Amino acid sequence: MNTSTAPSVLFVCVHNAGRSQMAAAFLTHLGGTRIQVRSAGSAPADTVNPAVVEALAEVGIDISAETPKVLTIEAVQASDVVITMGCGDACPYFPGKRYLDWQLEDPAGQGVAAVRPIRDKIERRVRGLLAEFGIETAA
Repeated sequence: MNTSTAPSVLFVCVHNAGRSQMAAAFLTHLGGTRIQVRSAGSAPADTVNPAVVEALAEVGIDISAETPKVLTIEAVQASDVVITMGCGDACPYFPGKRYLDWQLEDPAGQGVAAVRPIRDKIERRVRGLLAEFGIETAA
């Protein structure tokens, strides 16, 4: 890996309203400027899931201004690692990219109590990813 540039990670789920937003928020929060973070959805929702916003606010992360973004080929090409979360075949594949698929329950339509365990699993996986990159967490 080129040490002069920060590694870049793209989180993808269908609606970019829950899991990928949480993962991107944790990676940004914990990795700071030492990592580039993107998130997108194959069929983005209009807004981020309010239960996801609330669950992250409980741990001091504010994503209330975030909006779901559409997945683009450019975003995949610009990323070193692409982490999918239930988007199946909707994610474009490019040789040479590292792909991971995180099997996580979809928080869509669930209350904050159901989102908390998903949030905590995502935080653990993000911390593990940062450790793989050799990046100490900022928080």
